[in-house]
Amino acid sequence: QIQVAESGGRVVQAGDSLTLNCTASGSSVFDYAVGWFRQPPGKEREFVASVSQSGGSKYFADSVKGRFTISRHNVHNAQNMVYLQMNNLKPEDTAVYYCAIDRYYSGSYYSHNYDYWGQGTQVTVSS
Repeated sequence: QIQVAESGGRVVQAGDSLTLNCTASGSSVFDYAVGWFRQPPGKEREFVASVSQSGGSKYFADSVKGRFTISRHNVHNAQNMVYLQMNNLKPEDTAVYYCAIDRYYSGSYYSHNYDYWGQGTQVTVSS
């Protein structure tokens, strides 16, 4: 069984930086890609970034390219940390951010390809 948990969300000012943490635990978690999605108020969930199983391939939504980075680190047996570093935050980045596991691809853009999700962490960017 795989468990996913996000942390690090809070209220920040426009232009600030913030790092979100995703802890993925469970059997074979190192074998899977990990993605970050977000759901702005009143909108659909959208892709933000993903990292492949090896960490060698990374993908970003156009809206965050050049501002966000993603990285993953093996902490110890059956646990993996994935960080979303967000710089130059804008009010339109306000959303609930979710981390999820992609067991079939290398970091798909599509949420339906992910089958383990965290509960989300709220990021609010004030102007």
